[in-house]
Order: sequence, then structure tokens, then C-alpha cells
Amino acid sequence: MDRLDELAIFVRIVEEGSLIRAARKLRRSPPSVTRALAALEQRLGLRLVDRTTRRLAPTEAGRALLARAQSIVGEYEAAVSGASEAPVQGVLRIAAPVQFGRRHVAPVALAFLDRFAGVEIELVLGDRNVDLIDEAIDVAVRIGHLADTSLTVRHVGEVRRLWLASPGYLKKRGAPEAPTDLMAHDVVLGTGPAAPEWTFAGARRHRRAGSVQLRGRFRVDDVETRLQAARAGRGIVQLLSYQAADDLAAGRLVRLLQAYEPPPLPVQLLTKGRSNRPPKVEAFLDFAAKRLLALPVIRPESDRMTVRSP
Repeated sequence: MDRLDELAIFVRIVEEGSLIRAARKLRRSPPSVTRALAALEQRLGLRLVDRTTRRLAPTEAGRALLARAQSIVGEYEAAVSGASEAPVQGVLRIAAPVQFGRRHVAPVALAFLDRFAGVEIELVLGDRNVDLIDEAIDVAVRIGHLADTSLTVRHVGEVRRLWLASPGYLKKRGAPEAPTDLMAHDVVLGTGPAAPEWTFAGARRHRRAGSVQLRGRFRVDDVETRLQAARAGRGIVQLLSYQAADDLAAGRLVRLLQAYEPPPLPVQLLTKGRSNRPPKVEAFLDFAAKRLLALPVIRPESDRMTVRSP
């Protein structure tokens, strides 16, 4: 038992005028309360209370200690209460994929600033998976399955990996009916070691998933530029459903090979730790989750979007 706890027990004993009532208020056993008082008296070398079978009262030394102890215990309780009710304020660092961050996280972050005047936000946009600890990130938006199970995860939706082309391209070249048909088509690729390999699910349950190695003449690491190339009829492109949602709705792109699409990918909010997070983090998680869950582009029913035929 620490010394502050002993002081708090002493204050409660004197205020209640009874060891039994003090124990009841503190939700402790009477023997533990008696031991705490005895330990405090032994440490000080003073008798702090006079007690009989019918009555308990502080001694002169006890009365002198009581005023100071009440002040100390009161300040401690106020400090703890203030910390648990701390205002939502401070710098909040948020990481998100570039395009998803621009389109969907930035508006949420700006609305959060309007709601909480004491907050500042640093929005870090990038398509690599950041390390929340090493890079001092409070909240990360991540699309895909997680390898790090030490993070706290809040699921806010899901997206699909799609294959798309413009109506003009399909009019000239026709639509692929199976993944292997892509080798006879123009494709617009990303960059990086995995970019030329597109992975597909089996069209039926008894068929195994597979991948196709492609060699596109145009490769670019920027999603918006791949979209522009696909709109211009330069070939078939692989994108996530939220990235192409506007173009699909407007008929600028057509969804292909739907029978071979892999299972959806989760969209998640990640944070460090599982308890005692700062109020700014808890507030943003609740605020952002509600708004992201409402986005049609990451709700499961978005998989049933209407797609125009070429």
C-alpha cells in the first residue's frame, strides 16, 4: 500500500468517525483499513486517533495532520479527475493512402477541426504502410489485411480489386472473358516488383485462384494517371473500387472479369495500444468511423453497383 493511499484511508476514517463505516465507503475489509492506520501511525511515531468500542476521534496530532491530508488527497483526486476528463486537444497525426486520403479522409479531418477547436491535424498521405510507433502516427487508415496484430483495429468498410477499361477501348479490342485473355490486350500497370502480376480468384468454387504476368507499355506509380490512361482508351487497368467509383458511375469505365474478382479487402482505422488512448485519438476514431461507414464507396453493397455496358 502506498503512502498516499494511507493518507486517503486516514481521512476517510476521521470523516466517517468509524473504522467500519470507512471500510464500507472505501470498499475494503475492516482489517485492511485498521492495518493502514496502524502503518501510518508507526511511520509517524504518533497516535492519530483515539478509539474505544463506541467512539473514534482524532488526537491533537491527528487533527493537525487531517487538514494537510485532506488538501493532499483532494488535490490528487482533482488531478486524476481532470486527466480523465481532459479536453480533446493537441496535434493529431493521421496517415492514409494518397487517393483515399485526398477524397475521403481529408474532408473528415477538416470537419473534425471544425468540431474541436483545440486540435491540430497533420495528414500524412502515402501508399506505403507506415510504422505507427516509429513515425509517431496516432491513427492510420489502411486498406488490406494486417500482419501486425499488436495494433487496435476498427473496421469501417471494404473495397474490391477491379479490372476496368473504357467503352472505346472495348469497342476496338473486345472484352477479355478470362484472365489469360489479358495477355493479348494492352494494360496500364503500376510500378514496383508486384505491379506486373495480377491475381484472380477462380470463376467457380472448384477452380483455384491464379495469377497472370503482364508486360504493359505504360507503367506509372500514380493512380490518377492510370485512371486518365484508361479513360483515354490506352488499355485495361487494375484499381480498387473506391478509386474507380466515379468513372464507373459516369460510364467512363466498364467493369471486367467480375467472376474472377478476389474477395473484398477491409478498410480499417488503426491505432497503437488497446486502452488509455488520448482523448483526441478516441474522439477522432468515433468521429471518423461514423463518417467512413456511411461512404457508399466502401460499403459492401457497393459491390452491386450498376455498370454500363460498352
